[in-house]
Amino acid sequence: MSDMITAELVDLDLSAGTKEAAARALAERMVALGRVTDLDGFLADVAAREAQMPTGLDGGIGIPHCRSEHVTEPTLAFGRSAAGIDFGAADGPADLIFLIAAPAGADDAHLTILSSLARQLMNAGFTDALRSVGDAGAAAALIRGEEDGSEDSVAAPAAASAGAATVITGPEEDRPFRVVAVTSCPTGIAHTYMAAESLENAGREAGVEIVVETQGSAGFTRLDPAVIASADGVIFAHDVPVREKDRFAGKPTVDTGVKAAINRPADLITEVRGRAERGEVTAAASGGTPVERGGDSGEGYGTKLRKWLMSGVSYMVPFVAAGGLLIALGFAIGGYEINEAPSVMDHFVWTQADSWGALLFQIGGVAFGFLVPVLAGYIAYGMADRPGLVPGFVGGAISLTINAGFLGGLAAGLIAGGVVIAIQKVRIPAALRGIMPVVVIPLISAAVVGFLMFVVIGKPIAEAQKGMTDWLNGLTGTNAVLLGALLGLMMCFDLGGPVNKVAYTFATAGIAVASPSDSAMKIMAAVMAAGMVPPLAMALATTVRGKLFNRTERENGKAAWVLGASFITEGAIPFAAADPLRVIPASMVGGAVTGALSMTFGATLRAPHGGIFVVPLIGNPFLYLVAIAAGVCVTAALVIVLKGLRKPAPLTTGTGEGTSVSPAETKQPVAA
Repeated sequence: MSDMITAELVDLDLSAGTKEAAARALAERMVALGRVTDLDGFLADVAAREAQMPTGLDGGIGIPHCRSEHVTEPTLAFGRSAAGIDFGAADGPADLIFLIAAPAGADDAHLTILSSLARQLMNAGFTDALRSVGDAGAAAALIRGEEDGSEDSVAAPAAASAGAATVITGPEEDRPFRVVAVTSCPTGIAHTYMAAESLENAGREAGVEIVVETQGSAGFTRLDPAVIASADGVIFAHDVPVREKDRFAGKPTVDTGVKAAINRPADLITEVRGRAERGEVTAAASGGTPVERGGDSGEGYGTKLRKWLMSGVSYMVPFVAAGGLLIALGFAIGGYEINEAPSVMDHFVWTQADSWGALLFQIGGVAFGFLVPVLAGYIAYGMADRPGLVPGFVGGAISLTINAGFLGGLAAGLIAGGVVIAIQKVRIPAALRGIMPVVVIPLISAAVVGFLMFVVIGKPIAEAQKGMTDWLNGLTGTNAVLLGALLGLMMCFDLGGPVNKVAYTFATAGIAVASPSDSAMKIMAAVMAAGMVPPLAMALATTVRGKLFNRTERENGKAAWVLGASFITEGAIPFAAADPLRVIPASMVGGAVTGALSMTFGATLRAPHGGIFVVPLIGNPFLYLVAIAAGVCVTAALVIVLKGLRKPAPLTTGTGEGTSVSPAETKQPVAA
């Protein structure tokens, strides 16, 4: 590993008691050698990676790592702890801690060498030697691979398995079971290659031929199509979407998180063998999708349900934003009677503002018409991949037909996904497997979902939808103010995460009609106002009391002005990640104040997005801005006071003084 690790980067008596302290101690050695330019900025990046998924591994290993703009060259630091440090591994604390720092634009060669370390960690002899070595220089040499003469021996394993195109050969009779696998993790540095090594070791022990494609930071080499064609099963061990996933369609498949492949590879091989024997086939989805279906197969149904619902919501939001803004602009240009205008196909005059208003309104109405089908379709997609799209969209469209609305879309998506999963579990002849994803599954699932929506559950859901609408329309006085405060709390609880999305979806469902009620528009106004508070408040706090924030946070504060004004609540996540116990409660208080004031002032909003840029479309705009300003000032003041009482630890992302907070599932900023 060249000079990626030296004796100065080794601490054989690491005294830190927490993972944050351990990362700081090792990072300080990197700073001393000029490998890291900004200690706090680098530690924030390490913490952000840690918040995505714990980096503790079974066997007493902790491997915090990240790519950071504060790293000048690929660097590895090693610490050995006598007491052990908790990095979230199932079997307890880690005594071997590796801190991997990669530059934001690290070259492939260095990343390949880093990945080889990850593979070595699956070798018991290597870890035993690190536990017994008594000299820092010897430990560095051991990690560099100088025990057997050259660093080439270190890099070889990674290069040999980075999607090697060796075709699995051998006679068909008496041949071993064949598996192809894909591994990937968020940074593509460590877990990707550790999972590959673990699967390969388990395959050798089980007498299974297995070839792994590692989709890591150093790029990936695609498996030879002949290797995939000859495989009996597929294992996806990933926490980011698998690239070019369609290559594996028509094979029995196990889809799980990357840590499952590290901790229990033999179980995954047994599972995929069982699916192959039962003739179960899972159609693969396109690798470019942002749907995150990764995760340990042992996760609870509550977690799975949340992922499925967020899948539908994430695809629905762009339709909400486009349709809602177009409708709002149509009203602004043509007046509030524009919803009664005739079709612009027959009555469009280029020089009349009313015609342009009607055009925008009618385009927006068409976009809004997709909300429920898209919601249902992509809930089913999150559950069952691409075969879930047809029954999901059909069920969502039926929900609109029978006036079951948003609630009907939720039910249709879950039913469609469940039906497809049930069909996929049926054992079928090999000759029919090729037509299952494109003919049989869509046909049967659409028929079943349609029957259930029209005949069995459609009417009860439609009645529930009507009851909820009537309740909203009847909200006045204290009830409306309390609802505004509750929605404000929800919008600021996880800053773009599932709770935030529940409140946002609740609001947008109310205005997703041509003529929304006054109560629905008040709810939409309260939700957007509250969602603007956290980033604007953090921007104000960094301006007023900049010394309470580090340089990175002050820079983020500048961007937070624009993000908050644009109603992108996720702009506050960097602050909440660094100090959740102060930022999140303060944001919730400010959001509740704003939501309650917006309801009290009777502000209304027809647009589901836009922030400060759609103020001309808001009813009572001046008081609406007063409500936002009040919440921003409350949150900023609370943050300043709380931070002034006690300086927070520099490295706390997702945790604060022992308390775990998951601020959001935000692979990308989605409305609110």
